[in-house]
Amino acid sequence: MVCGGFACSKNALCALNVVYMYMIILGLVFIFQFGISCSCLAINRSKQTDVINASWWVMSNSTRHELERSFDCCGLFNLTTVYQDDPSCNAICKNRSSTCQMCGEKFLKHSDEALKILGGVGLFFSFTEILGVWLAMRFRNQKDPRANPSAFL
Repeated sequence: MVCGGFACSKNALCALNVVYMYMIILGLVFIFQFGISCSCLAINRSKQTDVINASWWVMSNSTRHELERSFDCCGLFNLTTVYQDDPSCNAICKNRSSTCQMCGEKFLKHSDEALKILGGVGLFFSFTEILGVWLAMRFRNQKDPRANPSAFL
């Protein structure tokens, strides 16, 4: 077999192919992860509101009540003030006072914090993947210390 113009063993050729595939996979993962991380950091409050509002009306009533109980709130935004007087809202705040905080604001606060954390962590790891690609390229053509030192590769 010929490897870069020089004769090389089958094991060395397999190792080169594995490192090459590793670099390609890491590069693709970097592109995907970098895009997702940037979108997590770039999403604005109005888009978050749209997503939360759309998902609120799609979910079942039992899921809504479970979220209201978990986050200790009733209703979503000012558009849904009818939920303030809803007797099926079983949040703890209903027992303490007649009015509860809207769930939409709590969801926005929670989702904004989660998106910032996820975006930051994703960016950190995407750049460590680029470091892995660079290291794989850098050490891919390194000489074998057990080989003949006068040989080229």
